Amino acid sequence: MDDQLLTIGAFAARARLSAKALRLYDRLGLLPPAQVDEASGYRYYRAEQVERARLVALLRQLDMPLARIAEVVEAPDGAAAADRLAAYWADVEARVAGQRTLAEYLRGRLSGRSSEMYGKFVIETVDVPEQVVISEARHVLAGELPAWIGASLGRLEAAARECGGVTAPPFVVYHAEVSTESDGPAESCVPVADEAAARAWAEQHGRGWETKVSVRPAQRLAYTRITKAQVAHPQILAAFEAVEEWIEGEGLKQAGPCREVYFADWDAAGAQDPVCDVAFPVK
Repeated sequence: MDDQLLTIGAFAARARLSAKALRLYDRLGLLPPAQVDEASGYRYYRAEQVERARLVALLRQLDMPLARIAEVVEAPDGAAAADRLAAYWADVEARVAGQRTLAEYLRGRLSGRSSEMYGKFVIETVDVPEQVVISEARHVLAGELPAWIGASLGRLEAAARECGGVTAPPFVVYHAEVSTESDGPAESCVPVADEAAARAWAEQHGRGWETKVSVRPAQRLAYTRITKAQVAHPQILAAFEAVEEWIEGEGLKQAGPCREVYFADWDAAGAQDPVCDVAFPVK
């Protein structure tokens, strides 16, 4: 046997890990032994693998997924590894911030402070005339939703410019719940001026995106206006629920799926600028 090879026990002691952990890292493909005896199945490691073993163990304590650990330990140099770790931790902090906000929202609901939360929203109604709409529907989970909304509305607004122009603010309709487990579908919609041109565009260009053209009847919407910061999940949930509570309190009935109407330039808006109406059709 090569004198530089260490038994799994000796290597475990030097790396300050258990043999069980080393077997797990081997099984996961994160730290394969330098050599495995074909007859006995014994694992042997090289001393220079100690640093990698300790790094894998520390990264596991961060609950880092195996694929991300592999990216870090296989980085070409320390700077690249540090950058990959920083990117992962930024994702963790963003997720925890969202969970913290959701926990506060749920505490408010469970403690009976829902009316207090809903009271912060001003509910109004507006009559929307009949509209010709070019739309794109997609089954999408909550984490994918913001990117898809931006991309789909961008495609549809570009199409609308070839169809007589945009006649009203674009909106997104939720035909079923969109969450981390439920995928809708959601439907991005842009009102256009020329129905014939829109149908021709959809027939020629829109098949890949399942673009459709429809005429939406006139309807009344109950809505509340929210800021860019409030559009983020879960803040927006309180806005939807506030409108639902108002509808019930006014003795009205929901007449269709809920929606978000984006009337402002999203990129130019600041966190506290109004950008969106959370709305329900009512009758």
